Amino acid sequence: MENEMTMAELLEGYEKSFKVPRKRSIMSGEVVQVTDTEVVVNLGYKADGIIPKYEISNDSNYDIKNNINEGDVLDVYVVDLDDGEGNVLLSLKRVSMLKDWDVLQDLYAEEKTITVKTTRVVKGGIIAFFNDIRGFIPASQLLPRYVEDLNKFVGKDLEVKILEVNKRKRRLVFSHKAIVKVALNKEKIKLWDNIEVGQIVDGVVRKILNFGAFIDVGGVDGLVHISEISWGKLQNPKKLLAVGSTIKVKVLSFNKEEEKISLSIKQTQPNPWEIFEEKYTIGEVYEGEVVNLTEFGAFVKLEDGLEGLVHISEISSERIEKPSDELHIGQKINVKIIDSDLENQKIKLSLKELE
Repeated sequence: MENEMTMAELLEGYEKSFKVPRKRSIMSGEVVQVTDTEVVVNLGYKADGIIPKYEISNDSNYDIKNNINEGDVLDVYVVDLDDGEGNVLLSLKRVSMLKDWDVLQDLYAEEKTITVKTTRVVKGGIIAFFNDIRGFIPASQLLPRYVEDLNKFVGKDLEVKILEVNKRKRRLVFSHKAIVKVALNKEKIKLWDNIEVGQIVDGVVRKILNFGAFIDVGGVDGLVHISEISWGKLQNPKKLLAVGSTIKVKVLSFNKEEEKISLSIKQTQPNPWEIFEEKYTIGEVYEGEVVNLTEFGAFVKLEDGLEGLVHISEISSERIEKPSDELHIGQKINVKIIDSDLENQKIKLSLKELE
């Protein structure tokens, strides 16, 4: 009969009813199956589409079943017409990425701030993601100062400015330093508006050198000279200070135009000579440490900044040739205070009177 269609014609009509996917295109489909590792999508095509977990999210902890359900209609990106098993290979994250590239270009044009997630250290900087788009933060764009250990920034949510966005080349560069600089400028303004000589403030140790330490007191690094670190004698500031620690400092002087501040750590604490009479009594015995030996005696530290002399004649009731015959540096001993001259900062001590 003329109205009867041949099998070939029926198949041809059936084929034409399919929506034929094209590589690198976006199309819609209905979710027909969800597992822990993939999502199956009906595209209205002779073969189903498969979205593997790695094409859903870059997050290894992403829970597919909690986020995607059967019956959901999804926009998907066609990666390949055959995944090797006869299915169409699809991607969800690439749809989002294409949209996010456009979003990033708009944010860049508007000079907006965004938040990215840092993942790992690579040569020259850190990898960071804006949603599923991979970007890069150069080491020089992390902080205004040199960063020795980049790993401290891994796994963080960082506010950044977009330095470069190129959708065609898939190039995306961020700067966290730009955000920090804005914050530092605000801190500086507040600092210079409120700073006063004699003021005691909190600071963060930024750098330690042989002659002292630089302390950040609010966007500006002030110098604590080695002579202002401790009331006692100090050869190496690193023995008392650690980079990154928070300490109290006293403002000795400042110059706003040159952005210089002179600070003191020891002046936030009492001068031991000024409170000597409150803590020590002539005739009493105290523990000390031998810190220096000379031909005429031994210097004993009672506390930081407070040293007294045990004259050679006061070391022993027996005659000795030199102090080192009886004592050595670092030795802890009990001594008796026999006299003091606070005006000239001198204390006379005795070992002999303890015998």
